[in-house]
Amino acid sequence: MSDDLNRQIFKEEAYDLLGELEGALLELEESPDDMDTVNQIFRALHTIKGSGSMFGFEEIAAFTHEVESAFDMVRNNALEVTPELCGLALRSRDHIKRMLGAAEGEEVDPAEHRAILDGLKELASGEPASPEVGEQTPAGTEEAGVTAAESVSSQGRRLYRIGLTPRTGEEPDETRLESLFLELAGVGEFRILGRPVETVFGGWELGLTTDIDADSVRDIFFFADADLDVEILDEQGAPVPVTGAPEAPCAVLKPVDGMADDAVCEDEDAGPPRLGEILVKCGDVTEADIQEALKKQKPLGQILAEEGKVPPEKVEMAVRRQAEAKELDASRKQQEALSSIRVAADKLDYLVDLVGELVIVQAQITQVVSERSDPVMTALAEELERLSDELRDSTLGIRMLPIGTSFSKFRRLVRDLSANLGKEIVLTTVGADTELDKTVIERLGDPLVHLLRNSIDHGLEPPEERRMHGKPPHGTIHLSAEHSGGEVLIRINDDGRGMDPTVLREKGIERGLIAADAELSKKDLLKLIFEPGFSTAKAITNVSGRGVGMDVVKRAIDSLRGAIDIDSTLGKGTSITIRLPLTLAIIDGLQVRVSDEYYVIPLSLVEECVELSASDMDENSRQRILHLRGEIVPYIHLREWFAVDGESPPIEQIVITGVEGSRVGIVVDTVIGEHQTVIKSLSRVYKDVEGISGATIKGDGSIALILDIPSLVRRIIAESD
Repeated sequence: MSDDLNRQIFKEEAYDLLGELEGALLELEESPDDMDTVNQIFRALHTIKGSGSMFGFEEIAAFTHEVESAFDMVRNNALEVTPELCGLALRSRDHIKRMLGAAEGEEVDPAEHRAILDGLKELASGEPASPEVGEQTPAGTEEAGVTAAESVSSQGRRLYRIGLTPRTGEEPDETRLESLFLELAGVGEFRILGRPVETVFGGWELGLTTDIDADSVRDIFFFADADLDVEILDEQGAPVPVTGAPEAPCAVLKPVDGMADDAVCEDEDAGPPRLGEILVKCGDVTEADIQEALKKQKPLGQILAEEGKVPPEKVEMAVRRQAEAKELDASRKQQEALSSIRVAADKLDYLVDLVGELVIVQAQITQVVSERSDPVMTALAEELERLSDELRDSTLGIRMLPIGTSFSKFRRLVRDLSANLGKEIVLTTVGADTELDKTVIERLGDPLVHLLRNSIDHGLEPPEERRMHGKPPHGTIHLSAEHSGGEVLIRINDDGRGMDPTVLREKGIERGLIAADAELSKKDLLKLIFEPGFSTAKAITNVSGRGVGMDVVKRAIDSLRGAIDIDSTLGKGTSITIRLPLTLAIIDGLQVRVSDEYYVIPLSLVEECVELSASDMDENSRQRILHLRGEIVPYIHLREWFAVDGESPPIEQIVITGVEGSRVGIVVDTVIGEHQTVIKSLSRVYKDVEGISGATIKGDGSIALILDIPSLVRRIIAESD
């Protein structure tokens, strides 16, 4: 069971790394000289390979090793970053993902596996791969063909002595050491020179003859899941300096256990200091003394004490200081590991449901207390309401994710599809850190894919056509997200050919969607594209043209209680705006009453409340228009809309709402006040009832319907035209 859990944890982390890998590869394709991105890609591949080997995913480890080796060549300036390399790496990323999903029934294509390996060998060697090249072998034991790592042999083979010292004083887990030794064997001739207690390091002493440089050897230990100090020496026993990055500066100088004149360098990010470092910083020995002592087969402290370089008490003090530093470092790492945890989505959903039920109970308690004149109970009810509000906000905050987590997927979509269609397209994004409920992001993915595919296929022209119209050859799609009150606005803008209202009208008449003599505004004509079966494509392609997609987008956005708006200028481009609520679970609402019926209006859509007297209503009864501070605002009576029995009061209330740039009024009998609303879905019986998006349970156990303001606004505007 433990093995199954570890394998599942690895798969989850690997999927995260593959997402990071895809984004980094797309960035590298745009900036081939960015070595930070190259190192990021290498680290992701190295972690997948090492962890995969540790948890039994040998095929994934072997395959990833080949891709990693290619990027190791890039780091060593033995291979250039080209579109071919990035394309192969993206295919490799997809293939690794399929290999991870093989346990769930996803198919892995052996031909694709072989083709990717052949492509990597060809890039590494600069020659076409022979038929036998690409045979899969276990990680680190390539026997046939020329591997990417071996192709850098022109740099010369080097001999390194490697010392491994357990930071905790205990030998690391054998499984982790075995995985580490396998990785070393994969980059050269590897042997164990000495085991713990036998070596000058007080740990393992290893020998490695390899083509790669010392920085690449250090990278192997950097990603190893073992708490080890690593020292790399050359053939003469001299430390090999770090060339890939400057040495970290000394951050803080602190006295060692009462020695006021002695100091050591402490850097939280550098790990605990070594014994030799402490003695050198304290001024007890020189660096040359340390190097001379390291050549002898005894512990460092014992050598220095025997030769009279340092008094034994100084060695003991340095050892004690080192042990304390190791303990602090281990504690710091444990705290960092506990700073974030991975939680299953269904557990979060269950937590939100429980908080929703708590909010309902709190409302019931508040209502009961309000009916009694008990100051103590009133104070307790107010405190409970405050705590439930904070708990609600905190719980919903846990489910909030930056929408940018899905942006990399769209970048890949634009890259692949534009290459497919022979177009040059650049995707720019803004607002990737805009947070939205996890459920909303998941359900928003498919609609955004449809919209982007339509922009790429229909909206943006081929390079030749763009040049003819005086545009740059590459088209641009701009994807942005931002908060607006209690909503999130997502916009997709392109600088393509735009939509011709005349063509839209002709297609609408042809398909029987509008009458031939119908007078429609440009906005209404643009909305025709959301009708089922509507398409302006002249030919059906594998991307679009069948009239399926935009109506699905509309239904998906409606199911999220959102709204979608479109604007287009012929020859200039198209802009699509999506408005979405922050969450689908709990909202702040304005509770209103009509006769004995209660309704809730989402508070984020409410602008103000005004009175409507009987005289005002009589004056505007035909036009249903209110003159509000010089502005004409159309309105609708909820009593009439839902056929509620009873007489209207002499003075009614109008709740002014703002949706899609329009202001409309909702006439009710009474505005009760703000209400924390737990959204409950309605049964299928009510799915076609216009103007209702859900329901909530009030404090007394009765039901209040949640109004679908966008659909009501559309009806009000249509009736007022």
